[in-house]
Amino acid sequence: MNKKEEQCDPKNPDDQHRGDNWDHVALDPEHALVLTVENGKRSQVLVRRVLQKVDKILDGRLPRLITSDEFKAYKTEILRLYGCWVPMERRGRYGRPPKDRLLTPADLLYATVHKTRENGRVVRVEERLQFGTQASLDRALLVSNRSSSVNTSFLERYNGTDRGQNKRKARKTYCFSKDWAVHGSMTKFVMYSYNFCWSVRTLRLEISPGVFRPRTPAMAAGLSDHVWSMKEWITYPVIM
Repeated sequence: MNKKEEQCDPKNPDDQHRGDNWDHVALDPEHALVLTVENGKRSQVLVRRVLQKVDKILDGRLPRLITSDEFKAYKTEILRLYGCWVPMERRGRYGRPPKDRLLTPADLLYATVHKTRENGRVVRVEERLQFGTQASLDRALLVSNRSSSVNTSFLERYNGTDRGQNKRKARKTYCFSKDWAVHGSMTKFVMYSYNFCWSVRTLRLEISPGVFRPRTPAMAAGLSDHVWSMKEWITYPVIM
């Protein structure tokens, strides 16, 4: 954005808002609902911000299952957010007291997707359990209405839809963003219009043989009772 990432100078403060700009997306696959999107350099800070917003949306409840790619910041920040600090007992009478330890809650379930590539193509996809037990993971996948395996395909499908609706993110385009603030605003605009105005084929309900009722992610999640038009969404009053 504004210039290529390899041309950016890490010592130049202005280049902190130039070059690559990543979407850090939190998505509820059961309803295809995008919970939040944060834009910027791919960093631990943005991962933390996404997880904190999701935690606020869930009102502190622990997600049934968390999945992601293998970006290391996810594991660190998930443990930071949901882990429990436990005081350690002193062994012996002398020396410094032991530091508290950050332990994983027994019901925290987190798995990553590992992709093996050959000649630029994905040839194998494997799940890797990070927190929790295999039995807990199997149970979580069994009750899922959307998938029977750990994957990031729902997020990748949204990213494809996002690129289709936002020309700034199309591959090899002259329409790329020159300003990070405008880029972030357009990202949020597409996110909310997707949630409320975009009827997802896999969410539709069959009300009679061969007749389907379209549903948006917001409808599936109980946030709306109809498919919004773009005019309705754009002219909806905002309360600050």
